[in-house]
Amino acid sequence: MNEQDGQGRQERADAVDREMAAHLLPDAVVRALGSWWETNAAAYADGTPGAHTVRYTPGRWAQITPWPEALAPTSAGGDAAVSRAEVASAVADALRREAFREALVGTYVWGKGKRGTPGGSGPATLHKILAFDGLDAALAAAVTALREQGASQAYAALQGRVPGLGPSFFTKFLYFTGIAVPSAHGPRPLILDRVLSRRLRRMAAAVGRESGHDVDGSIAAWVWSDGNWSPHRYAVYLSFIHAAADQLAADEGWPSGAAPDLLECALFTTAWETSG
Repeated sequence: MNEQDGQGRQERADAVDREMAAHLLPDAVVRALGSWWETNAAAYADGTPGAHTVRYTPGRWAQITPWPEALAPTSAGGDAAVSRAEVASAVADALRREAFREALVGTYVWGKGKRGTPGGSGPATLHKILAFDGLDAALAAAVTALREQGASQAYAALQGRVPGLGPSFFTKFLYFTGIAVPSAHGPRPLILDRVLSRRLRRMAAAVGRESGHDVDGSIAAWVWSDGNWSPHRYAVYLSFIHAAADQLAADEGWPSGAAPDLLECALFTTAWETSG
């Protein structure tokens, strides 16, 4: 691809972003989220996803240190559970002590849960991340960037800086950090992973098709790829989710005043039907 083609593709991507910002959540998604809320209203009555709980197996993480006290001891048998609210509290405590590694461990274990891959994703990957000499400096820089500049700058501070720590997991660190550390500028960080990117890709493809900016969906597939999103893309994501949360707050099928991370949580688990 030559420079001119690349510029044209970026211009089309910007046009799709503008269309998404103007239209926000389509009716099919709003209906699906309304159904999700009907099912989950009792669990998230406070309008936040703090009760969102993940199960994990402490014994799988025996090689990991430092280990947050909020998590069950790695010597414990069987499974345990930890909620977003509990992780948020643990991260806030760790950050007060500048225990950045401990904060990362809490968010990573919550993010991974009982999932794993044949390649060793989970404890083995986290062990390698914690062995990186520059980890503390990278995490500290991200926290400082969030506090003094904003979420996209904090994202940039971590992107590609720590081997093995990609955006699907470092945005979890930023999300929980953002609950404890107010950002000086812009929206609070939210989790962005492959599942959520695919949700945005589906909406972007529909908007691009309808507007004529992306008839074949190639632009949506490019900007909402499965990983390695740019700081600009993360900023677009945050802007969209925060605006969409405001859109939903005015709908009878969604709690007024709900936090944007409730929408993030719902989108992660919600599917919807579209025509065309």
